[in-house]
Amino acid sequence: MTQETPTPARRYARVLSIAGSDSGGGAGIQADLKTFSALGCYGMTAITALTAQNTQGVRGIHGVPPEFLAAQIDAVVEDIGVDAVKIGMLHAPEVVRVVADAIRRHRLPHVVLDPVMVATSGDRLIAQETVGVLVRELFPLASVVTPNLDEAGLLLGRTLAAEDQLDAAATGLLDLGARAALLKGGHLPGERVVDVLALPGGGLHRLASPRIATHNGHGTGCTLSSAIAAHLALGHALPQAVERARAYILGAIAAGADVRTGHGHGPLNHGYAPVAQRIVTSPR
Repeated sequence: MTQETPTPARRYARVLSIAGSDSGGGAGIQADLKTFSALGCYGMTAITALTAQNTQGVRGIHGVPPEFLAAQIDAVVEDIGVDAVKIGMLHAPEVVRVVADAIRRHRLPHVVLDPVMVATSGDRLIAQETVGVLVRELFPLASVVTPNLDEAGLLLGRTLAAEDQLDAAATGLLDLGARAALLKGGHLPGERVVDVLALPGGGLHRLASPRIATHNGHGTGCTLSSAIAAHLALGHALPQAVERARAYILGAIAAGADVRTGHGHGPLNHGYAPVAQRIVTSPR
């Protein structure tokens, strides 16, 4: 009797966002889902906290119980599966530990950690005692961490205020235990934006682009980290995933630069160039 070869299963590229909810729709899981969809991936969420916020600021944060966060992750992984993970706001040490435990238990691949600490409006989003737990528990598990200058300065304990500090700071993030780090330099003044990708073994890649004039920068960090996770889920290596994610976010910023949403920092145009949902195949 001849044994039949199993037919490969057709499915979507699956990306899980573990992050906070932004009631204003510009950042957090709302931005993540828009990004996953625009890049052709199937998005899922495990919500860490609810926020009451809009384009002008954060009015309140309501944390989800850690055991319910774990239940959300387990439910998604055990049924649908995960090809990549984006992690955003983790507001308390016990939340960080739940996420780290889930990554280890489920052996989740391609983890992109955006260490969200400060909102675009300047509002603090993370408790001070959480920072050390985040570094110890999640840095070694993440494929890449993606802090902006303020977040990197908080992590490294020094002010970052010049382009010539970027390389050393990116390397310093690796010294904290990160496997790779994308340090975002968008908060520096000047006509161009420079980011530095630090890879294992000391490789440094500078990525520069002209600055786009806009007041609509809410959710840029969430969107970039989500785009990186999406491209990792689609099978790109980390340097290529970062380059493609930067190209997407630059387009989203430009497309939404002159659109008015709210009275503060508005969102990007996540859907400026959507692609069809990608179908991938895998053994059953």
